[in-house]
Amino acid sequence: MIKSMTAFSSSEVEIDELTLHCELRSVNHRYCDISLKLPERLRFTEADIRSLITSQLKRGKIECSLSYKKQSSYQQSISINEDAVKALLHATSQIEEHMHTQQSFSALEVLTFPGIQQEAETSKDALKPVLIGLVDKTLKQMISFREREGSQLTLLIEERCKKIQILVESANKRLPEVLDQMHSKLKNRISELVVEPDYDRLEQEIVYLTQKLDIAEELDRLKTHVLEVLTVLTKDEAVGRRLDFLMQEMNREANTLGSKSADKQMTQISIDLKVLIEQMREQIQNIE
Repeated sequence: MIKSMTAFSSSEVEIDELTLHCELRSVNHRYCDISLKLPERLRFTEADIRSLITSQLKRGKIECSLSYKKQSSYQQSISINEDAVKALLHATSQIEEHMHTQQSFSALEVLTFPGIQQEAETSKDALKPVLIGLVDKTLKQMISFREREGSQLTLLIEERCKKIQILVESANKRLPEVLDQMHSKLKNRISELVVEPDYDRLEQEIVYLTQKLDIAEELDRLKTHVLEVLTVLTKDEAVGRRLDFLMQEMNREANTLGSKSADKQMTQISIDLKVLIEQMREQIQNIE
């Protein structure tokens, strides 16, 4: 299934006193470029998250942001760092040896010193599978979004492929008449300029010139490229680069048609082809 490279998704999960939040953004890019924004507490999962994303996304500039906040309803108990309390009291007694009078302070004041209170933290072993599960859930949401947009892009490209096929068929029907007109025009023009033309040589030159201006080969290649585009759109893999290459080849053929055109109608067909190909190319830039 065709996937777009533009998408956004977010989700949350709760564990102990924490609410974890994951946000994924994706835009088009030639390769798979992943940017992770993680708080220090969650940085130990960076390698696993990067591996998870690359296993499911092949192209795009992907930004993954993880954050957390403490739940306001969480009933937290106070844990005391006894070693820090002993060190604080020992330091206080040393300072008081140099003072004329002892200074008293309450237990509540002791609690305000840095390092005295300890917060119970969820272990990394418990936190890691929850984080990976959260990223995986958000990633699946993003992929689903990319697939939905990819389906719309597929319809737009198929519609333009059908229009190209109609134009190519129109050019094929027009081609014999154009060649006949060009043959007659050249023959009459030379007859006007030369009193006794060498008709055998003239016929050879006209055939040679007609072959140079014949666009049947370009039209055949265009038909082949369009069929290949329609085939590639059915593949369940990353096809953006292949489609982009096909657009380059189709544009080359359309340009050749324009340069060989000896007829106003053929020139218009060439212009219409280039417009459709450019519209497809813009859409394909966003396909994975």
